[in-house]
Amino acid sequence: TGYFHTLRCEIETALDAASQFGTGCPERLREAVRYSLLAPGKRLRPVLTLAACGLFDADRSNAMPAACAVEMIHCYSLIHDDLPAMDNDDLRRGIPTCHKKFDEATAILAGDALLTGAFEMLDGRFCKELAAAAGACNLIGGQMDDIYSHKQKTGIGFLEHIHQRKTGALIRLALKLGGHIAGASDIHLDILDRYGQYFGLAFQITDDLLDVLGDESAAGKRLRKDAAAGKLTYPRLLGIDGAKKAAAQTIADAEKTLDGLDVRRQTQPLRLLYDLVHQLADRIY
Repeated sequence: TGYFHTLRCEIETALDAASQFGTGCPERLREAVRYSLLAPGKRLRPVLTLAACGLFDADRSNAMPAACAVEMIHCYSLIHDDLPAMDNDDLRRGIPTCHKKFDEATAILAGDALLTGAFEMLDGRFCKELAAAAGACNLIGGQMDDIYSHKQKTGIGFLEHIHQRKTGALIRLALKLGGHIAGASDIHLDILDRYGQYFGLAFQITDDLLDVLGDESAAGKRLRKDAAAGKLTYPRLLGIDGAKKAAAQTIADAEKTLDGLDVRRQTQPLRLLYDLVHQLADRIY
């Protein structure tokens, strides 16, 4: 939509400014950070932050530093996930991964720079929440369990637990930060959090399905790798049709959650939240 495009353009401009760094930053490190951070992407998480802020008629520019911080954490996690010691990917967002373009040491340091840079961007009162979402019990812990999922007891509960942390925690944080900055009520923050839970789960189910059904040129990354690695996925546990049904149900749950927001029904931010969850279904049909 036009509103999504507007938000994404504003985010791109802010990310460009945030990744210039000072004279103490080595040029190769700056290059690697900007190569990964400014690579073509949907900017889904920072868009969610700005949309959540806009839901409550607040000036979304107030939420831009938080939106950038969330995207920097996301990008750092992708750089590190792609490393040979982890997922060993050579393509991300349609271009060579950071360690392929530069080298492994540079990629590690670029990820480190983005992780620490995120905290520099964020208002101090939200740093603890960002640390929790990105830390050992959430994003990092989920990645750890995902890597070793082939050695774990298989089950849908364990799989959901992985992705509630690896994927869901940062999506939930993105929404809650936008709501907090706009001064949303506890009731509204709870609705945003539940929407984020469903959205994150639906995103992961459709992502697992794309790994099986998708087209590499459209996805911009290597596909069919989860099965080869023996990873626990929704299609593996539920089958293709079962995973599609689970995605459809979770998408419906996300929509129903949004129905509880007593904001003006035709606001652009609210329509965008509905549209984004609808688009998850479009990924697999």
